Amino acid sequence: MINMRSEGSEKVIVGMSGGVDSAVAAYLLKDAGYDVIGITLRVWQADDGSEGRCCDIDDARSVCHKLGTPYYPINCTSDFKNHVIEPFINDYICGLTPNPCVECNRFVKWEKLLYYAGITGAKYIATGHYASVIKKSNGRYALKKALHAEKDQTYMLYKLTQEQLAATLMPLGDLSKSEVRQIAKDIGLTVASKKDSQEVCFVTDGNYADYISKHVPSFSCSEGNFADEYGNILGRHKGIIHFTVGQRKGLGIALGYPAYVKKILPETNEVILGDEDSLYSHEIICRNVNYMSISGLNEKDKLSCNVKVRYRHSGQHAIIESTKGDLIKITFDEPVRAATPGQSAVFYDDEGCVIGGGIIAEVLR
Repeated sequence: MINMRSEGSEKVIVGMSGGVDSAVAAYLLKDAGYDVIGITLRVWQADDGSEGRCCDIDDARSVCHKLGTPYYPINCTSDFKNHVIEPFINDYICGLTPNPCVECNRFVKWEKLLYYAGITGAKYIATGHYASVIKKSNGRYALKKALHAEKDQTYMLYKLTQEQLAATLMPLGDLSKSEVRQIAKDIGLTVASKKDSQEVCFVTDGNYADYISKHVPSFSCSEGNFADEYGNILGRHKGIIHFTVGQRKGLGIALGYPAYVKKILPETNEVILGDEDSLYSHEIICRNVNYMSISGLNEKDKLSCNVKVRYRHSGQHAIIESTKGDLIKITFDEPVRAATPGQSAVFYDDEGCVIGGGIIAEVLR
């Protein structure tokens, strides 16, 4: 069943990336009777003038022409730089591992799509994400995991607000990727076999350190010490922006045993190494928490849930509780592997709906 709250002639703005998912989302909405307008938010452009994989204007325009829907490309590079690229660079320099797509969804894509919905008089906005928007019995909107877990994208969408969710349609929540590609093939879309983007759109080769060095010439990526958890110096590293918690390959040091990045200490420019067992922790602290299916937690309230600490993490049972300020403490039943400062922890209820999420600030062993 296609996940749409109503069917009819309401106007909807569809965010068109140029890929197969947004193309099929637009088709399904048009087929259901919606008045579809396609918009591509051009968030980034390479030095050679090529577009990012998430804003392929030529393919998006071609799809809209095929579907017979109006289409408009919109320049959002300044917003993307302010809300995504600059925080991304700053986080890496501070020894964190950020999720730029989370920030882009919340502060660029949804903000801009809603802005243009207001201008055009559209009641809804829509995307090709694999998730569903539902209204809970308490009156709050929440995201529910996609029917096919391997494509679920709720982790990257947990920062969306109630206002944003109330106006959002996600037609692909109950479909598999193969079903989406078959629909595109059946209606003759040229993007039916187009490959998915695997990397951060503005770092096309996946080398974050080179990207930072190139785009922030004033930043000096200085060498520092590798150390073990007891303070013993093990060797020299080439700069903390080259590393992330849990990393094993590409460390540039041979110790005679498998070593992993356990912690990054920007204040001393150290990278702490340990064995695999040292990556596991029982507790983490989160900041900047956004609640979705509930309005919040009172101090000392405890909530049982399932928590994902990275996009590909299947999730583990934990108890979350509010502490000082806007901080949340998460205590896992079983140790979780490689919880990483800067990444997000997202909490789910038993129905697979997003309770909320936050940025991992501290990992307690």
